[in-house]
Amino acid sequence: MDRAAGPTRETSGSTRRDVVRRGTIGAAALATGAGFGLLRQPGTAAAARPSPAQDRAILNFALLLEYLQAAFYTAAVEQAALKGEVREFAEIVGGHERAHVKYLRKALGSHARPRPEFEFGDATRSERAFLKAAVTLENTGVLAYNGQAANLTKPVLAAAAEIVSVEGRHAAWVSDLAGEPPAPRAADPGAPSAEVVRRLQSTGFLTTR
Repeated sequence: MDRAAGPTRETSGSTRRDVVRRGTIGAAALATGAGFGLLRQPGTAAAARPSPAQDRAILNFALLLEYLQAAFYTAAVEQAALKGEVREFAEIVGGHERAHVKYLRKALGSHARPRPEFEFGDATRSERAFLKAAVTLENTGVLAYNGQAANLTKPVLAAAAEIVSVEGRHAAWVSDLAGEPPAPRAADPGAPSAEVVRRLQSTGFLTTR
């Protein structure tokens, strides 16, 4: 797959934050602008075998989160009066998310879903609120993408292995900025789409129109 690189800044030292900020393409899962669309899960009567059609459904689910993430970071840079490394994080990761949107739209072609409009309320009005929302969004994205891995065909799964590692770097960086453990577990579990949607809805910072 084509790799779209977001902006990075090289320094003479190598710190934990230097490592987690570097990345290329990421994707996760979310919902539609008019409502929340859930993917079928393995082990249910409705579950489908991995197929190109199912790949498209999962990539569209991923595209919706990338739309959300790109809009979220753009709004935060414009509205939240971010400073220092927090602003650097938002600018760098926002660039990544815009590249993710471009990549997924290209991969989906005419099957790509349209971009919804998002309203973030107080989550993009202050640095503190931004960090809290970003921690939830990035960590939920890792859970979401891991949760769909078994539903993908092998070629798309191979790309996903690279994608989710970058999402993990985003999650680690923002968790560190927020004063939370950047790597709290030895392994990241997956989550079904219904759980992903529940987590994002429960934050209260996201509405769509």
